[in-house]
Amino acid sequence: MPDTAQATDKVQSSAPKPVANAAGDANRKRLLTYLGIAVVIGAVAYSAYYGLVASHYVSTDNAYVGTDTAQVNALVSGPVATIVVSETQVVKAGDVLLTIDDADAKIAVAQAKAALALAQRHVQGYYASDEALAGQVGASQAEVARATAMIASAQSGLDNAKTELTRRQNLAQSGAVSQEELTTAQNAYTQAQAVYNTAVANHASAVAGVQAAGGQRATNAAQFTGASADQNPEVLAAQAKLDAANLALERTVVRAPTDGIVARKAVQVGQQVAVGTPLMTVVPTARAYVDANFKEGQLKKVVPGQTVELHSDLYGKSVTYHGTVRGISGGTGSAFSLIPAQNASGNWIKVVQRLPVRIDLDPKELVAHPLRVGLSMDAEIDTRK
Repeated sequence: MPDTAQATDKVQSSAPKPVANAAGDANRKRLLTYLGIAVVIGAVAYSAYYGLVASHYVSTDNAYVGTDTAQVNALVSGPVATIVVSETQVVKAGDVLLTIDDADAKIAVAQAKAALALAQRHVQGYYASDEALAGQVGASQAEVARATAMIASAQSGLDNAKTELTRRQNLAQSGAVSQEELTTAQNAYTQAQAVYNTAVANHASAVAGVQAAGGQRATNAAQFTGASADQNPEVLAAQAKLDAANLALERTVVRAPTDGIVARKAVQVGQQVAVGTPLMTVVPTARAYVDANFKEGQLKKVVPGQTVELHSDLYGKSVTYHGTVRGISGGTGSAFSLIPAQNASGNWIKVVQRLPVRIDLDPKELVAHPLRVGLSMDAEIDTRK
């Protein structure tokens, strides 16, 4: 009897199970149907989102802050006298960074000033010499006039002597003139001829004197003609040397070429520096940009001028930077590496290449949230435009 009772209980307890299983199957089918509908809706929604929105954006976290740093070099040689800045210090364009001993530069300026004053006096001497040479030319011309008059006088005397000699020679044939008178007339003619020759030689000498004085004056005038005393080539050359000396003196004070942060200071007080020695670097963080390395398959629609949203790991998602695509690099990073990949070696495995995209940042946002060179960034480009 007990066994019969137990069997009856089992039959009674198991009788409702087919109904419960049927209800569970119906619930599962309903849930699977809802899940399928949800998956389909999600797929459609994602497809619509990708087609309408996501497909127009490309993003990468392989992006880094960069800037065109300003290298500060020594423009004159000498020992470093003072250094007034330190690394990480913020400076403005024109701020003094350091000074180089200026003793030699001051001496060079003094020498250049003396050379300029000497050149100015030389030029003034050219004007004074011109006046003196003008007087010499006038005196030589007067000497020519005097010599011309002497030739005329000598010519007259010669003509008279010749006439007297001819008359006496005619009279001597008839015996009317003694031999002594004829000899005297001949001597007078010879003397008159000598006086005439002397006058002609003096005239030639006077003409040569005029030419010599004129040549000297022309040579002297060439030193200053065509320009004022201040614009004379000698004065300008001396002035240029003075300007160069003043510039060298000015360059003993090394100033910041741009606004930025001092970095890589490589100089100490007392160090002897030569022209071109690197002293330090000024990083203009206000003109920072971002080089974002996108995969080659992402760049089909990327063109200069498109807008970019960026986030820095320094500030997180709470700060959004807005930028503009400046351009795309002319080659991949591997193409410009020190040892480019040799894909023709036979052991070739395709690697997706990345191209740097230069992105300009909003200067106002950089002022509000400064960045540093080398910081990591996330960049997303809107390719709809």
